[in-house]
Amino acid sequence: MTQAKTILILGGGIGGVVAATRLRAQLPREHRVVLIERATRHLFQPSLLWLMTGTRDAQSISRPLSALDGKGIERIQGEVEHIDPQQRTVRVNGQTLTGDVLVVALGVDYAPDAVPGLAEAGHNFYTLAGAENLRDTRLAIRHGRVVVLVSGIPFKCPAAPYEAAMLLKNDLRERGAGDVEVHMYTPEPGPMSTAGPEVSKMMRQLIESQGIVYHPEHAVARVDAAGKCLHFANGSDALFDLLAYVPPHRAPAVVRAAGLCGESGWVPVNRDTLETKFPGVYAIGDVTGIPLKMGKPLPKAGVFAHHAAEVVAHNIAVSISGTGQVQRFNGEGACFVETGNGRAGFGQGDFFAEPTPRMEFSSPGVLRHLSKVAYEKYWLWKWF
Repeated sequence: MTQAKTILILGGGIGGVVAATRLRAQLPREHRVVLIERATRHLFQPSLLWLMTGTRDAQSISRPLSALDGKGIERIQGEVEHIDPQQRTVRVNGQTLTGDVLVVALGVDYAPDAVPGLAEAGHNFYTLAGAENLRDTRLAIRHGRVVVLVSGIPFKCPAAPYEAAMLLKNDLRERGAGDVEVHMYTPEPGPMSTAGPEVSKMMRQLIESQGIVYHPEHAVARVDAAGKCLHFANGSDALFDLLAYVPPHRAPAVVRAAGLCGESGWVPVNRDTLETKFPGVYAIGDVTGIPLKMGKPLPKAGVFAHHAAEVVAHNIAVSISGTGQVQRFNGEGACFVETGNGRAGFGQGDFFAEPTPRMEFSSPGVLRHLSKVAYEKYWLWKWF
C-alpha cells in the first residue's frame, strides 16, 4: 500500500487551481492536496482589460475559492510567510506545514515603487483596484493625451499592454473623444518580440493602424506626478493627461528569501518537468524563469501556467502511484489579442522551437472576440 503523501500547493492563481484540481482527481483520498492562498476569491486576470473599459465587474470575473472545498482539496487562507525548500516546509498563519511535495505557484509581486512617482501618477491595470480606478477615471478624459506605459520587463501577458492601448483608443472613439491621443511607451525593441520578428512587425502595424503612437526602447526612469510628465533613461520626456501602466514585476519576497531564485531573479526549473534544484519542489507559472534558445525567457502568461500545472500534477501522481508515463512541458502557447470594436486576433505557436519561436498570428475578427468571451465563461465554469 502506498504511504499517504501531502502535496502543498502555494498560490491560488491559474497554475495553483489547475494543479490542485488535477491532483485531487488523480490521487486517492488518503493523499492530502493542500492549497494555500491569501485571497478568498480567484480573479481571472485576462478579463481585467474588459473591466477597465467598463464591460465587466469584479463579481463577473472572479469566483470564491471556497468552491474548491467540496472537491476534497484542503484550502488554507493565509500569507505564505516562509518557505524551506530543503525541508519542504512552509509557514502560514504562524503554523509550519510539511509536504512530501511542494508546488510553488505564487506568481509575481508588483513593484511600482521601483520607479519614483509611478504609483502616485497612474493606474496599474494589472490589479483589480487599479483597473477599477482606471475604468472610472477614463470617463473624465475628453481632450489631451492618454499614455499606456510598460515600466519594466519581463511582465505578464506580452499582449496585454497592446490590448489595453487598443481598447482604450476604441473606448475613446465610442465616447466621442476620438481626438484624444493615445501613446504607448515601452523598453521593448518591438511588440511581443519573444514571439519572433514577423509577429512583432504585425503587432506594431496593427496598433499603429488604429492611430496609436508607438515609442519602443523607452525605459522610464521616474515620473513627475504633479507635472504629469514621464522622464525616460534616454533623456526624453512625455506629458500625459491619463497614465495607465504595467508595473515592474519581481519574484515574491518569500520566494527570494527561500533561495529559490537564480541569476535572472526568477526560479530556474527543468524546462521539461518544472522541477527546481530542490528534490520534490516544483515551480510553475509566472514565478519561473525559463530561458529560450533566442536568449529571451519564456513569456509569463496564464496559458503556460495552465499547461505547466497539468504536467506537474500528472507527473506527481505518476510518482506517487508508480503507474503511468511521465509527461513533458512542451512550450506551446496561444492567446487572443483584443483590438477593440468587438474584434480580436489570435496567436499560437511553439516557443521551444529553435532558433526562434515558431508562431502564427490570425488577423482580428468578430468570431475570435466571441471565442475569447466564450473561453472566459468556460474557464470559470470548468474550474469552479
